[in-house]
Amino acid sequence: MKTFVSLVVGLFIFSSCARAQDMSGHHHPTPATPVDAVETQDWAKQRLAKSSRHQEWVKVKNGTREVNSFVVYPEVKNKATAVVVIHEIFGMSDWVQSLTDQLAEAGYIAIAPDLLSGMGPNGGGTSSLDRQGVGAAIRDLPADQITGDLNAIANYVSKLPASNGKVVVAGYCWGGSQTFRYATNNSTIKAGFVFYGSAPAVENAPDKAALAKISAPVYGFYAGNDARINATLPATSAAMTELKKTFDPVTYEGSGHGFMRAGEAPEPTKPTATGTKETDDKATADYEKALTAWKGNKKARDDAWARWKKLLAAI
Repeated sequence: MKTFVSLVVGLFIFSSCARAQDMSGHHHPTPATPVDAVETQDWAKQRLAKSSRHQEWVKVKNGTREVNSFVVYPEVKNKATAVVVIHEIFGMSDWVQSLTDQLAEAGYIAIAPDLLSGMGPNGGGTSSLDRQGVGAAIRDLPADQITGDLNAIANYVSKLPASNGKVVVAGYCWGGSQTFRYATNNSTIKAGFVFYGSAPAVENAPDKAALAKISAPVYGFYAGNDARINATLPATSAAMTELKKTFDPVTYEGSGHGFMRAGEAPEPTKPTATGTKETDDKATADYEKALTAWKGNKKARDDAWARWKKLLAAI
């Protein structure tokens, strides 16, 4: 039942992400994530703990700011391309850290900055805030500060001894939109990977002046069941084509907003019968709905991951 309940909670959180879009020897101590996020991401924390890759937390300077960032190194012989991971509206979660580790497993230096660094109580970051506080703090982040933080992170990771100097950026939900926006602000990145995020807009139309500044290809990963975001895609595609910019969106049918995380969560388990028909019927209906959603999200996640790794390998 715990897995089932966690999935239902996770699906609720994903819907709020969609509405809100307009964290031993070589392992350094990991800041805690918000309590309610931990309950739905134990599986991500466990996966991360089993990794043999070198993980560390670093503080990257952006003027007077220090951006707490999670870095994972690949176990490869040659210098590697770096991936900057921009978190969801939930901040530096266990899943973001696990995904960063998975990118290193695939052969890339991966770094995930906590963009809420210094924005919480007593100068804390994501771990100092509850879920509501995280959402409110992210919505209040100044755009210029986000850009400055990301510039500092990209510069830092590009100069690591293990780096080949190439940097790409990827983001999810709120981070997907920030990835698209960041591509308009940094001409040195080699690609932007936008997961269910929208392009910069002015008065509900693509901001062509901003999009004209993009120099890297932008690859989109979208959910079939995400009408709010998908409604922006035709105009975005038209604007990018008009501006002669590369925008390659793919929609994964049967999935919902947030499928990269939802599709990695454990499969829901059947509820235990209570003997009360009304209760059991509702539990069964909820389970079947959750199972259908999980299957769609898992397939989308698997397909998107395969596509993503192929695109990364070509950079």
